[in-house]
Amino acid sequence: MQQYWYVLVNDSQVGPLTMEEVRNMSLTPATMVWRDGMSQWMPAAQVPEFSDLFCNTQTPPPPHANAGGYGYQQQFYGQPGNNYYVSQSGKDKTAAGILAILLGGLGVQYFYLGKIGAGILTIVLTLITCGLWEILMIVQGVLILTMSQQEFDTKFVYSDSTLPLF
Repeated sequence: MQQYWYVLVNDSQVGPLTMEEVRNMSLTPATMVWRDGMSQWMPAAQVPEFSDLFCNTQTPPPPHANAGGYGYQQQFYGQPGNNYYVSQSGKDKTAAGILAILLGGLGVQYFYLGKIGAGILTIVLTLITCGLWEILMIVQGVLILTMSQQEFDTKFVYSDSTLPLF
């Protein structure tokens, strides 16, 4: 019998999902997961089924281990109050946000994200609305700049939506 998983994404429960569907999501070590048989929700890095997804979950050496102290950035995974997230998409939310603000009516932010259909649709909507659609793209750019990289990846990069707006 197949086990179904549940995942917390942006404080919302998503599921039931198969193991394959969960593994294809952009999980972070701190993403909370649960399945029937588990006593409570757990960070994905602590669940044996997902441990291979996080190769770098060991605690780094203390700061004094770096002799010079320059260019050293600690990466603590799963520590309380830490929102460390490494984007695996390669798409920067700041670049997308600025493109949406400056050239949003031309759909440049969507072309940057690899969503060609959305880019073309944005150009058409800008022409049909005589440029008013660009106001919506400016708002979208501001919202992109204010969200976290993880939220950005979930809503815009990994979304199956043809035209992701907000």
